Amino acid sequence: MDRAAAHDIARVLNEALPYIQRLSGKTIVVKFGGNAMIDENLKHCFARNITLMNQVGINTVVVHGGGPQIGQLLTQLGKESRFVQGMRVTDAETMDVVEMVLGAQVNKSIVTLLSQVGGRAVGLTGKDGGLIKARPLVLESVDESAGMSALGHVGEVESVNVEILETLKSGGFIPVIAPVGIGSDGRSYNINADLVASAIASVLGAEKLLLLTDTAGILDKQGGLLTGLLPDEIRSLVDDGTIYGGMLPKVQCALDALKSGVESATVLDGRVENAVLLELFTDNGVGTQIISA
Repeated sequence: MDRAAAHDIARVLNEALPYIQRLSGKTIVVKFGGNAMIDENLKHCFARNITLMNQVGINTVVVHGGGPQIGQLLTQLGKESRFVQGMRVTDAETMDVVEMVLGAQVNKSIVTLLSQVGGRAVGLTGKDGGLIKARPLVLESVDESAGMSALGHVGEVESVNVEILETLKSGGFIPVIAPVGIGSDGRSYNINADLVASAIASVLGAEKLLLLTDTAGILDKQGGLLTGLLPDEIRSLVDDGTIYGGMLPKVQCALDALKSGVESATVLDGRVENAVLLELFTDNGVGTQIISA
């Protein structure tokens, strides 16, 4: 390594120091999804990022999705995927596939990646220990009975068992959570991972919520990246149509978390190598940060 490269590394470490000092002992919830879960290099970068956070004293919780993997297996089984208002219709047979993919295949692969780089990860679904109590998600545009039958085993978070997460935190473990919950009726429910991440950040009083996506963040109408937004600004961007489509539920999850006391939420570009570290430990970041008023 030449002297110039060594000085660059030292500069980066010095820039990161105040951020590490401020975040040490705090809780950060990261929703892991999109291309970052598919690209091998990005997956390994993510695992190193999360392990480093844990090593410097940041209490980190990972919530993951797995929609593409679920769709792939359903196709292999000859079962067509259907969506209503962007949500996967989940009958009993599909729910079995969801649990198998999220709770076994995807969850354990993330735990393995973290373990390979020295992370102390524990894989869970929301059903383990009653971590996530769920209720059926009812579509607003239809009556209650029709909404439930339209989506099947699709749910939303009713409550989170904080004791389980606090126990893992006290032991220095990294919880890796699959977004499957259990209802009072004993049925399993498939829950959007952004909703689960937001709910967990809220109950833990997290410092930050990071939502990894396949976009640069929230863009203005000219395609420029917006940063440092307040909740009122987000609502204005929704009202004028700047924020639309798949970004709407993400920003709503962010706003819900802020309303519950989370300090900031970031829609983060998961296609960027080391996106999590760049967002947390550098002056510029790589996404759109929404801060509480």
